[in-house]
Amino acid sequence: MNFRELNLHESLLEAISYMGYETPTPIQEKAIPEIIAGRDVLACAQTGTGKTAAFILPILDILSEMNDHSIKTIVIVPTRELAIQIDQQIQGLGYFVNVESIAIYGGGDGSEWDQQKIALTKGADIIVATPGKFISHLNLGYVKLDKVKHLILDEADRMLDMGFFEDIQKIISFLPKKRQNLLFSATMPVKIKQLAQKLLVDPFEIALALSKPAEGVLQAAYMAYEEQKAPLIKSLISGKEEYKTIIIFASTKKKVNEIARSLQTSANEVAEISSDLEQSEREEVLGKFKAKKIRILVATDVLSRGIDIKDINLVINYDVPSDAEDYVHRVGRTARAETTGVALTLINEDDIYKFARIEKLIEKEIMKIPLPKEFGEAPAWTSKPKYRKNQRGRKSSKGRKSSSNYRRR
Repeated sequence: MNFRELNLHESLLEAISYMGYETPTPIQEKAIPEIIAGRDVLACAQTGTGKTAAFILPILDILSEMNDHSIKTIVIVPTRELAIQIDQQIQGLGYFVNVESIAIYGGGDGSEWDQQKIALTKGADIIVATPGKFISHLNLGYVKLDKVKHLILDEADRMLDMGFFEDIQKIISFLPKKRQNLLFSATMPVKIKQLAQKLLVDPFEIALALSKPAEGVLQAAYMAYEEQKAPLIKSLISGKEEYKTIIIFASTKKKVNEIARSLQTSANEVAEISSDLEQSEREEVLGKFKAKKIRILVATDVLSRGIDIKDINLVINYDVPSDAEDYVHRVGRTARAETTGVALTLINEDDIYKFARIEKLIEKEIMKIPLPKEFGEAPAWTSKPKYRKNQRGRKSSKGRKSSSNYRRR
């Protein structure tokens, strides 16, 4: 199938061709006709499947037939990075269509608030917003949503994980009851199914294969005690000029800062991104990273979803992510657009169970590389660790304490 067979508006086909898209992805092929037909859609598809264009293209097709610039489509997303990315994609795909959009998110200065207020008051066709900031505008009473035709929730599972359920419900309370609803989620846990039952009417359901890193990703792991991780990363990166773009994910802002400082050398330009940065600072760092002015980016999970950087050579998980799905999103930063890449994970003795869950999820045993001899003894890998609670609710492993609630038997 090609895009012309989807019966899209000629101006959209021109934009699609200009942007280099040739054939629709499976999610686009399934979703676009149903959305154009006006059906509610429940789609389970992970990052990298083309899901953003799967809802943008049919919405632009529908809006291209309307002339007034009232607010007709609301897209709710979990992070400002994703809001910006989707808004940019709307502008790209809608270049030849008379449709206006704006991203509404927090973290900026007063001038951004004023720009958002003007757009919301005049009525941009498509609003892409994070829940909290959008509600801040809604509470002031100047946003008119009586002509909204479409509500789209993107990365719905992530929004619920971040505690946005009540915010979503509040936004819905401002909308007309008669509208088209589209729910896109990387996973389909019980709470997403419950939200779908409340929100969607006779939805067309799409479920693509989930949680499988791209074939071009070489995945491997090192067993390492916590104190071995920092010197190991230095060793892995040192002298590897072929890795021109590197992302390192860590679990806390403190670790991000420590890792970035330890790797900064005259040969390495290192930057960090966490929730401590203002939006303008994040955008500046990402711009430099995309332009390859920064070689190494150290980040919390704020970057694991919704950032479209296509040619990352190496992803390192300094910590094993607690959510197995997050591993897929982290690793998904490399081997984009049919390229190849390397994803390495450092596993301490307390994270064996979490990594075993990841292997179960992706249905693949990831290669464990022996720690170089100069680093000393490493923790032993146990493919099926067993745990039991102790009376104090702490876990111990080889005499080491942690904050987990289980203890290896």
